[in-house]
Amino acid sequence: MITVLAGGTGSIKIIRGLVSQGCEISIVSNVADNFWLYGLYICPDIDTIIYGLANLLDPIRGWGIRGDTFECLKQFQNLREPAWFKIGDKDLATHILRSAMLKNGKSLSYITEFLSKKFAILSRILPATDDPVETRILTNIGEMHLQEFWVKNQAKPAIIGIKYEGIEAAESNPEVISAIKNSKLVILAPGNPVTSIGPILAINGIKKTLAEVREKIIAVSPIIADAAISGPAVKYMQAIKVEPSAFGVAEFYSQITSNIIISEGEVDSARRISKLGTRAHETNIVMRTAEDEQRLASYLLNLQLG
Repeated sequence: MITVLAGGTGSIKIIRGLVSQGCEISIVSNVADNFWLYGLYICPDIDTIIYGLANLLDPIRGWGIRGDTFECLKQFQNLREPAWFKIGDKDLATHILRSAMLKNGKSLSYITEFLSKKFAILSRILPATDDPVETRILTNIGEMHLQEFWVKNQAKPAIIGIKYEGIEAAESNPEVISAIKNSKLVILAPGNPVTSIGPILAINGIKKTLAEVREKIIAVSPIIADAAISGPAVKYMQAIKVEPSAFGVAEFYSQITSNIIISEGEVDSARRISKLGTRAHETNIVMRTAEDEQRLASYLLNLQLG
């Protein structure tokens, strides 16, 4: 069994690649992107995984359902109500169902398993915690939820700091701890280290458990040279004084992994990473096609970890 820590739109690519190799996977999903909007509980990372594994994910946007319409959103605009977060009409059904179940006392883990079965997904999708956690961005124009910063304000405000609200009270999902301990391999997907994987690591018990099995954990860098493959990882890493590079990613994860996959040709990064006590494995980490996903997944599975 393999466990993948996942978040953001890049993680689903390596997850699909691993599934294509016939792997039994438990996917630990970030929940700190979740938020309430229009009385609905939106779970962007969980839904991206569900739609991706159900072959419904919009390949252009990297989120939402392929071919979805936005009539409900248009009506919000007609009513002069906020419409900055784009929820498609089919996607809306997922949020309505989840929110109703939450209000009826069901846990996020229960609901995620329920939705996975509805979409005929065989892999286990495990919310990192059932407790509310939110990534909050402190900016020069005030504090805001990650989604407000990234979507509504298009990442334009200057970042003063980043915090995980509710993290002190959040308890790790027991199934997550069990999956990490019982897996042959644990992969840190190429999600944003600060806002996609970082909140998972900050939940009580998870980082400690990962550190105990450090030798079987491998990270995939989301950074090539000094640029993110996609998304605002560089801006977030700079905000918390982490070098925006493959070395910076390796250093950020150094307590919990002894291996990292970086882009081919990054010889200097590999040399610096080795000084952390981490092995750097160089290959093509860009995934633009299904063949790319399968290639990288196959490379991961055939690595000799040390």
